[in-house]
Amino acid sequence: MKKYIIAAALIFGTGAVITTSLHSCSTLATTDLGLAVIKRVLLGGINKGANIYGNKEAFLQNNLVDKALPKELRDINTTLEKIAPSIVAKERQYIAEAAVYTVNISKPILETAVNSLNAQDVTRIIQGEKGTATLILKEKTQTQLVAAIAPRVEEELNKYGIVKTINTALSGTNLLGSLLGGNKTNVNAGGLSTLASEQIVNGLFNIIEDHEKQNSASLFAPFGK
Repeated sequence: MKKYIIAAALIFGTGAVITTSLHSCSTLATTDLGLAVIKRVLLGGINKGANIYGNKEAFLQNNLVDKALPKELRDINTTLEKIAPSIVAKERQYIAEAAVYTVNISKPILETAVNSLNAQDVTRIIQGEKGTATLILKEKTQTQLVAAIAPRVEEELNKYGIVKTINTALSGTNLLGSLLGGNKTNVNAGGLSTLASEQIVNGLFNIIEDHEKQNSASLFAPFGK
């Protein structure tokens, strides 16, 4: 950078160029520092989420994961609670067990996305509200994550026969098929695994966002905010 400052001063014969160049260096340094902090905070949130997902009980007890439950699955569980509450407990247990197997799939995808953040992302984060860093990460990876973990989630849920159990419990109700893409007599297995995958992915983003907001002071310190 110093070489360019000297060269510019010689060409134009003015100190103004030096001032501008120094300002550019300062801005670049601040951006680089900010990007490093943003990456550190997001990676911290990812690790926190991975630790929670790696522990079935921690997954079940985390309210940020529960908040990520899709409306369709929540509606099914509300009905099941009235007629067969034990099935809801089993379903939650099985989704928690499936979540354990998704960590090694989702974590590398998220880490790669974090390491690909650029100066434009930094600018958007600076100008945005708390949680913008996680929002950008979500935009970059959400669809990819659901697609990547859904087959494994379906595989795990099929081990326990939860779809058949739900079909049996809900037989004759209006919820069958209308919510999970099946028909009047059967819930679609892929529909259930997709909803479970969405909960797993969005629950992870909730944890990362919460971690980001808790560390917002250090996140914006390099920018004087």
